[in-house]
Amino acid sequence: MSFYNQTVLPAVRKMKDLEKLMRLSYDYVVMLDCHISQVKPIVDMIGSYGKKVLLHADLIDGLKNDEYAAEYLCQNIQPAGLISTRAGVIAKTKQNGLLAIQRLFLLDTIALEKSYKLLERTKPDYIEVLPGVMPHIIAEVHERTGIPIFAGGLIRTVQDVEEAVRAGATAVTTSRAELWRHFEGKRSGEE
Repeated sequence: MSFYNQTVLPAVRKMKDLEKLMRLSYDYVVMLDCHISQVKPIVDMIGSYGKKVLLHADLIDGLKNDEYAAEYLCQNIQPAGLISTRAGVIAKTKQNGLLAIQRLFLLDTIALEKSYKLLERTKPDYIEVLPGVMPHIIAEVHERTGIPIFAGGLIRTVQDVEEAVRAGATAVTTSRAELWRHFEGKRSGEE
């Protein structure tokens, strides 16, 4: 199973990469680093190409990553969804009817156990597991929570993407343009 027929969710950090991405056939893209003054024009521009944005709320310079910022983003910027490590941002995103993606940094067993408790409270639509190169952890988190998983972070090769998907990831987030091109138009399970 993939995310709206996408195995890869292209994640953009730089405007030059965003311009390249607009020529590809992806429907959903992830916007990572940007400045508060750039958010609305970028989201509008992406929308003008018929694409939807998953905006990383924690990585917007000049905007605090709290529930007030989430409310502003949901009401005024109107992306398809927000990604955040913060429970309050996830709750506010859900209240506004946007896709809520809880980002988790799984550094060790303690972080993993704390994450399970957090997920019980936030009940996000999706979980982004970082680093995404841990297939056995992706499988465990998906099995334990039942929430669809995005694998992200340290995804460098076609094999990394394929292993994450085989382990149960719905999609893989990556800022590597060569992986965007490789997986463009391919659905989960296709070679």
